[in-house]
Amino acid sequence: MPFYFSFENGEITLSERLLMNPSFQDGGKTLNGKLLGFLVNPIAGIGGRYGFKGSDDPELVALTLRLGAKLISPERAERALKVLHPVRHSMYLVCPPGIMGATIAEKLGFKMKVLPLNISEPTIPQDTMNAAKLMFEENVSLILYAGGDGTTVDLINAIDQDVPILGIPAGVKIWSATFADTPESAGQIAMRFLWEELPVKEAEVLDVDEEAFRRGELRVKLKGYALTPYEPLLLQGAKMMSPVTQSERDAQLALAYYVKELVKPGVLYILGPGSTCKTIAEVLSVEKTPLGVDLIKDGKVIFKDAGEEEILKAISSEKEVKIIVSPIGRQGFIFGRGNQQISSEVIRKVGVENIIIVATPHKLSLLPLLRVDTGDPELDAKFVGKYVKVITGYHEETVKRVGVM
Repeated sequence: MPFYFSFENGEITLSERLLMNPSFQDGGKTLNGKLLGFLVNPIAGIGGRYGFKGSDDPELVALTLRLGAKLISPERAERALKVLHPVRHSMYLVCPPGIMGATIAEKLGFKMKVLPLNISEPTIPQDTMNAAKLMFEENVSLILYAGGDGTTVDLINAIDQDVPILGIPAGVKIWSATFADTPESAGQIAMRFLWEELPVKEAEVLDVDEEAFRRGELRVKLKGYALTPYEPLLLQGAKMMSPVTQSERDAQLALAYYVKELVKPGVLYILGPGSTCKTIAEVLSVEKTPLGVDLIKDGKVIFKDAGEEEILKAISSEKEVKIIVSPIGRQGFIFGRGNQQISSEVIRKVGVENIIIVATPHKLSLLPLLRVDTGDPELDAKFVGKYVKVITGYHEETVKRVGVM
């Protein structure tokens, strides 16, 4: 079945592929229902809590698995698919076998067609690309996938813009504009796309050089564009770098000097990644891992580039701990993007009342709200709908709402 596009206000609307009662063939049988590609990159995100900056390096993946890392992506994919559970009898999933999709689909009682694939153990990028090509041949309306930026790049390398894609955020690097803000949002967007014919837009696909990332260098490349369902209230934007201007630098220094006044002796500070937090470290005269999480106390670095385990060990013997984080540009996430080391368990032990949020006025002006995606829906609910204090300058503060737009 071909695509038929109509263009309106810069948006592309799909019509022919989204008939109310489409049918397709499976072994000679005609099956009725919506047809959704469902793909899980099971190793996506496993290095986040260890501070490994991504899962593209096979050696680091192997190391993470030996350390007993929990697979993050399947659980997040299941959360997204549960949103579609009420309409499962009106749709079919086309998915790879086993942990790449079929296991979750079967668990939740979805009708499905399992693709004839032999997947690697652990999975590799070629598995994703092979699955995407077969999904295109099966004429799916949308590919709903769990992964990160690396997975997104694999998809566009395989199918370009032949099929719209929608990301369930599950990776360490989630900079591309193809991702929903939470797994549940991904399920909602997929449902609306299939039944309400949401428009699609070209979305930036970005990826970070992981080797440079681990050295503290941020090298972001535009890898291409994907067609993605357009739902601005539930879809995150592509990450935007902080502008390299003197005024922005001055704003960072101003808020950093205010934070310095607030820093108390005997308190352990968990300092998140990013240029704003790096400026705070400079003002405190401590060395900062630019893209990692560092532990600071009494003017000294207790641990550099800490993972979740190191953070939990350190805070277990402390009387008072505070977390300092800055939201991601244009996305607004304070937790769950690029700082997975500060996990839900860490946040619960520190306490939401001990979180210090910092952002320059320029960065904050581009954010309608702040967001969280800790992987723990109950913890996220403690933030959503609340107004939180944000330090924006020297003795300057404002409040910003956390939640879904």
